[in-house]
Amino acid sequence: MKSLPGKLVWVEHASPDPAEASRFYGALFGWEVSLMDIGGETYQVIMNAGLGMGGYRHAQQGEPCNWGIYLSVADVDQSFAQALVGGASPCMEPRDFPPVGRGATLLDPVGAMFSIWRGNADDAPDASVPTGHWCWHELHATDDDRALQFYETLFGLSHDSMPAGEGSYYILKDGEVGRGGLIRNPGGAGPSLWLSYVLVTDVDASARKAESLGAEISSPPEDIPGIGRYATVRDPQGGLFALFLPERQ
Repeated sequence: MKSLPGKLVWVEHASPDPAEASRFYGALFGWEVSLMDIGGETYQVIMNAGLGMGGYRHAQQGEPCNWGIYLSVADVDQSFAQALVGGASPCMEPRDFPPVGRGATLLDPVGAMFSIWRGNADDAPDASVPTGHWCWHELHATDDDRALQFYETLFGLSHDSMPAGEGSYYILKDGEVGRGGLIRNPGGAGPSLWLSYVLVTDVDASARKAESLGAEISSPPEDIPGIGRYATVRDPQGGLFALFLPERQ
């Protein structure tokens, strides 16, 4: 089984009402749901263009609504132990999720939650994604230097950087393949969190539609010169995500 360390392989929505989350995102993006038995429990798999790309689950007591990321590793137990040595804190110890794989969840050294995953099948090869799919994710960190060192060490990644405001925007890379972004929160303020982006054909129209469905626009549509156009949205239950359309080359 082939794994691509650091690759985003799953994004999961946790909320008090997964059925409501499914209705909202189904109306916004046309996502569908396929039910799957995982470890004896029914799990809602998010389907887009016939591909599973995430899931909906009930949030645990005291857990705010969120989109959680799963990053691929070759060995969950080994990476979990390495993450703890690197300053992470455990949220969920390594466990099996039959028949799909093994995973664990941690808080990284700057306080952002993430999961590591080893599927029972090969990771999908790196390729362009269809509209409505997750197309990017980035860490907004209270301490970019510490976060960069942690993720590079844990996943064996390198990085490129570019100016961004008063600091830098880092692109975590596996060879020449971008695995995600990293940027320091203004003033180093908290909280640290991972933000995932959905590929759309019209950021402004998607933002308006999200708002009409009860979402809140956290940051209105804006161009990033040479990159594309984006907006950030908080869904009706409080989950934060982003819309993105790349600039035509």
